[in-house]
Amino acid sequence: MHHFEDIYPFSAISGQEPMKKALILNAINPRIGGVLITGEKGTAKSTAARALAHLLPYRLVVNGCIFGCDPADKNGLCPDCQKKYPSLETITARMRVIELPISATEDKVIGSLDIEHALKKGEKRFEPGILAQAHRNILYVDEINLLNDHIVDVLLDAAAMGMNFIEREGVSYSHPSSFILVGTMNPEEGELRPQLLDRFGLCVDIEGIHDPIARVDIIRRRMEYEHDPDTFIRSWASREEELRERIVRAQTLLPRVLVSDRMLLLIAQICIDMNVDGHRADITMMKTAATVAAYNGRTEVTEDDVREVAPLVLTHRMRRKPFSEQQMDMQKIEQSIRNFTKEDQQPHHESPRDDENPLHQNAAPDGSTTTQFPEETPYSVTPYPLTPVHRHDAIQRNGNGRRTVTESPDGRYVRSCIPKMPGPDIALDATIRAAASHQKQQTGELAITIEPSDIREKVRERKMGTTLLFVVDASGSMGAERRMVAVKGAILSLLIDAYQKRDRVGLVTFHGNRADVLLSPTSSVDLARSSMRTLPVGGKTPLALGLIKGLEVLKREQKINQYSIPQLILISDGKANVSLGSGSPFDDARTIAAHIRDAKISSCVIDTEQGFLSLGLARKISDDLGARYVKLEDLADGHLERIVQGFGM
Repeated sequence: MHHFEDIYPFSAISGQEPMKKALILNAINPRIGGVLITGEKGTAKSTAARALAHLLPYRLVVNGCIFGCDPADKNGLCPDCQKKYPSLETITARMRVIELPISATEDKVIGSLDIEHALKKGEKRFEPGILAQAHRNILYVDEINLLNDHIVDVLLDAAAMGMNFIEREGVSYSHPSSFILVGTMNPEEGELRPQLLDRFGLCVDIEGIHDPIARVDIIRRRMEYEHDPDTFIRSWASREEELRERIVRAQTLLPRVLVSDRMLLLIAQICIDMNVDGHRADITMMKTAATVAAYNGRTEVTEDDVREVAPLVLTHRMRRKPFSEQQMDMQKIEQSIRNFTKEDQQPHHESPRDDENPLHQNAAPDGSTTTQFPEETPYSVTPYPLTPVHRHDAIQRNGNGRRTVTESPDGRYVRSCIPKMPGPDIALDATIRAAASHQKQQTGELAITIEPSDIREKVRERKMGTTLLFVVDASGSMGAERRMVAVKGAILSLLIDAYQKRDRVGLVTFHGNRADVLLSPTSSVDLARSSMRTLPVGGKTPLALGLIKGLEVLKREQKINQYSIPQLILISDGKANVSLGSGSPFDDARTIAAHIRDAKISSCVIDTEQGFLSLGLARKISDDLGARYVKLEDLADGHLERIVQGFGM
């Protein structure tokens, strides 16, 4: 077992230079807003975060303060330290990595009221949460895309403001919470909503290194570290110290970095050309470019600084069409810079009017005006005014009936109730209101007398998503290609919807003698695109196998995500010619359909039967499933997604 000091050196991490650069820039300037690291597992994401914390120098903290307040920052002190100021006892401490588990509740993240102390003393006292521990540290959130959306909102609010505002049981409380936010995610497991993506300052998309020599170097370094950590760490100590000193120099230099209006115009033009929504990208690019300049020992931002940070700032903010590659078009950025430089160098024959000039104008002796760029605009890292942000609890989901809420122990507190058996999740505000009527008769040491009948319990709710699984006949029967075209369009449409909500879409096809999961339930358009490049068709029709595979997928999904509603869409003409044993293939399918109905899985059958003579087989399967029944030709303009989006209402 390694000691705390036995941390793999940051400088020794081979490759992944964009990730390392993004982490260093956030260490120099936490106001950039954190970094989201996307990509496959095993690419040194958590190793880099821990190594960065160990790399950074020791700093002064107030001894005994759970927030680790900076004694030199009077305005940033917590309420307890403000009362003691200036008599603060200080110690030195190293920055830590605080990890936030996926299962964390809102109370665990933002903090909660100490109920026992409130009842005994009649005073408010808060039990600090993870955001308190994260102050002046690194908050590492692995698989951030799997967190509840309201938890992500809380994290990003605190990261943006440097404060955590708590509203609990009718009592308000706030404390400093300025941290370096490092989030990681695998896009194949689902994506963050665009609104949340935009609030991360930087984003890095990383993948495994494919050069054999580079991979061997990674293996060799890791083996040396595990064989003798102390010797390995000492061998990298000089490079670690050099990088540490460079970061400290950049932090000192950053307040003096100047951004000319010309560079601000370039940043704005790039964001316009890259079709980025809002203004957060412009502001973040300015901050990041200034930080790069400080890191390189300069006090003025250049075009190269802007060019270097553009991919980090814009990758996750560009508008995307579903099923299109998310790639940074560096050629487009270069063209934007060239166009800007070319226009900037051209002589201006006509001077714009005062109300048209975006910058400053000076009057010439002859009465004409000339546009002049100021020499420079100072960049400042002075914290912005901190004001609380009031979030509204969006419990009811917009859209169709598939978006619902359910009671959940890790959801948001929405109301109170009288408990059958009192538990630990007491609704103090409602309990005190219930006890208010008999406080004149109170006796004893308690500030408030609480009778057993006064106890109220919190009711918590969280959003429910849908796992929608298509089970599609891909056999050689007529209309197979038509079915596949319809299914592709429906999945595309549903994934657009799922991009903003907690829905997941999957695809099972059956043909020949097998049923295959072509797309495991996901909300990732990238994974869906790659999985559905080719959809095989042809062969016999093993309908029972397709239904069995669909049932297996949805049952597994229920175990993984208990807050998802399973729903099955069968697209078939109901014909079956592959049996599970010696019985009738169609009877096998009807038996499995009944099992799906008994498993409480909602279903919809899209009948693709064609021709004048109708056998009605799909109708019988639909009856066994207890499903909604629709004929393919009844779908207006072939829009299968319209039927599916109304399914479950």
